[in-house]
Amino acid sequence: MEDKLEYKITYGKEDFTDARLIRQHVFVEEQGFENEFDEIDEYAYHLVIYQNDKAIATGRMYEKDQETMILGRIATIKECRKIGLGSKIVLRLENEAKQLGYIITQLSAQQRAQGFYEKLGYQTQGEVYYDEWCPHVTMEKLL
Repeated sequence: MEDKLEYKITYGKEDFTDARLIRQHVFVEEQGFENEFDEIDEYAYHLVIYQNDKAIATGRMYEKDQETMILGRIATIKECRKIGLGSKIVLRLENEAKQLGYIITQLSAQQRAQGFYEKLGYQTQGEVYYDEWCPHVTMEKLL
């Protein structure tokens, strides 16, 4: 990736527009999820990666308990996939969680992305379950 990437993290729905647009394109329009947006967005941290002032990837995190931060809604626009932005989002959110004092990150991975998260050090917890029509697994990592 030749152009410099910029990272921006916000809390709640302050400046939520770019994260929302990416998630709308990826999860609703491309993948067909209907229940993409929820009340968690109001108390989550939202990370967006920009390239040349264009929002190209996003992810969010929110507190589960005093030790655990939940990561999720990790998405990259179609034309910027396969260049490592998903990993950059996860690693940046993990770093933010660690700086805030959390020692565990947990996520709900689409089963087809399980290998991606395993490469980042996540381990599967429990059985496969369905979120809408899509099989998911809970995964966890000690920071």
